[in-house]
Amino acid sequence: MEITDNNFLRQFETKIDGGLAIIEYSIQDRKIFLTKILVPENNDNNLFADKFMSEVLDIIRDRNISVVPTAALITKFIRKNRKYKSLLPVGIRI
Repeated sequence: MEITDNNFLRQFETKIDGGLAIIEYSIQDRKIFLTKILVPENNDNNLFADKFMSEVLDIIRDRNISVVPTAALITKFIRKNRKYKSLLPVGIRI
């Protein structure tokens, strides 16, 4: 999966089946707030969404930035995948 960080629109993007899946974000003080995830309707596949979120979180980990998930689906994913809890800033529990 090829993921692009579109700085202008503040979103991670990947193409899937002719559509565009995105995770919108906002950056403040070495924290990235993941605010929304959109997957094309024709590909409402949880496996794809999980893989997309996993790869985006790996990109964020490589940048050494803390993650504050504000989208319910992303919060649920981090809660389910403990290896990403280390990305949360001090004091944030989900």
